[in-house]
Amino acid sequence: MTISIGDTIPNVKVMMAAAAGHDQVDTGDYLGQGKVALFSLPGAFTPTCSAKHLPSFIEKAGDFNSKGVDKIICMSVNDAFVMAAWAQDQGAGDKVEMLADGNGDFARALGLTMDGKGFGMGERAQRFSMVLEGGVVKHLNIEEPGAYDVSSAEYMLNQL
Repeated sequence: MTISIGDTIPNVKVMMAAAAGHDQVDTGDYLGQGKVALFSLPGAFTPTCSAKHLPSFIEKAGDFNSKGVDKIICMSVNDAFVMAAWAQDQGAGDKVEMLADGNGDFARALGLTMDGKGFGMGERAQRFSMVLEGGVVKHLNIEEPGAYDVSSAEYMLNQL
């Protein structure tokens, strides 16, 4: 079952990646506080994800903050070390936090996985975005396979 608007975010253990280290967090607790812009992409260091998706949120972080967003979270089915290296490579700094769903448990709990085996990527999270308030889904934008539109920073900002 896919998560829907009005649902509470599931509670799954994942890693938050940072240059200073990695912390295990419970998604229900960590994403359940304040207003959160969460976006997901198929993989760190992949073409669209590196050229457009993550950079759009880094560039627009101030706009999200001015609209009351407390945290911007980038999620991918990658390990915490890859996510930390990608954040450094992209200059995410303190603008976008990196959620490493290494085993895909969170993506499965959301019902938002995709089969990337044809690209040698295994099971991954779909490209999507959502706005959470107090852990409740207020907006949910799921991309069609191969698309990059409704999960962009610009699209999300228009929803806030």
